[in-house]
Amino acid sequence: MKTLPLILLFPVLLGACSATSRHGAPPPLENSLGMRFVLVPAGEFLMGSDESLDSLARDFPQYEQARFLHLKDESPIHRVRITKPFFMGQHEVTVGQFRKFLAASGHVPESIADGTGGYGYNPDYDPATSVRRDAFEGRAPKYSWSNPGFRQTDDHPVVNVTWHDATAMAAWLSRKENRRYRLPTEAEWEYACLAGQGGRYAHGNQPQALATVANTFDADASANWPQWASFALQSSDGFAFTAPVGSFPANAFGLQDMVGNVWEWVSDWHDDAWYARSPQADPQGPESGTVKVRRGGSWHTWSLYSRCAFRNWNTPETRYTLLGIRLLLEAEPDTADQPRP
Repeated sequence: MKTLPLILLFPVLLGACSATSRHGAPPPLENSLGMRFVLVPAGEFLMGSDESLDSLARDFPQYEQARFLHLKDESPIHRVRITKPFFMGQHEVTVGQFRKFLAASGHVPESIADGTGGYGYNPDYDPATSVRRDAFEGRAPKYSWSNPGFRQTDDHPVVNVTWHDATAMAAWLSRKENRRYRLPTEAEWEYACLAGQGGRYAHGNQPQALATVANTFDADASANWPQWASFALQSSDGFAFTAPVGSFPANAFGLQDMVGNVWEWVSDWHDDAWYARSPQADPQGPESGTVKVRRGGSWHTWSLYSRCAFRNWNTPETRYTLLGIRLLLEAEPDTADQPRP
């Protein structure tokens, strides 16, 4: 597991997708659980980053340069073609939607099934001393998708879900609705995150602007983690923990919370050297591995980790207070004839 905030990677998108606005786009689809899906057009972009150390140091001056040396798995930059349109969840799966899935499917989340629980926020936790340290503890049976240690409503993104939980939800929806749901690939996710924009984030390059478009580590969150205050955005986004989904503006594809709020599982195995041999059209990731990729950052993630090309990873059975789900719905064959953004 990449330990945040101890290891970081940094990307810049240098390519552009085939479309950048929502004009003429069909309305989102809504499924049986009330999940909304936005049509993302086929197109191509340049995936990854090889931004210079000088550029990173200029815009992220509070980070020691040694951190920038861990970015090699985001290079080389390579052109990727997404050959088919697809529907992406407009936002992350919510607590309420996950609750409905469990009730209807009988699925038992892995944190409960294996008896070890999840992780949770405990402001008094420190296993070594009486001094407050990281404030995350677990695994513990008292923590799960329904109790991450901080308040959530049915409109907040579900957390403490494993890769296996995410794929089980996709498989159940596929059977129920006779449409194919799945996790997005890394390439599909990054393409959707950038939405045709040519910067570190869909809104541009400047980290401080994140507070207006995403729920990441800022003044609200750093009040609970004063030891990391120098890495927090100086402004406030209004949320110390997760935010109700859709609380921030959509990107040019109509997708919300692609950056921040919670990390999102994708389908790919992680491989540091994958980009050097990745196929150009619809890459699916390595055939095998030990850890699965997660993307997008969270409410507790520093701006350097929140870039669209940042790659992080965990074992498939990982469950955590920062980690959730966004599903992809494959388009029907005639979707390419529908109006595009």
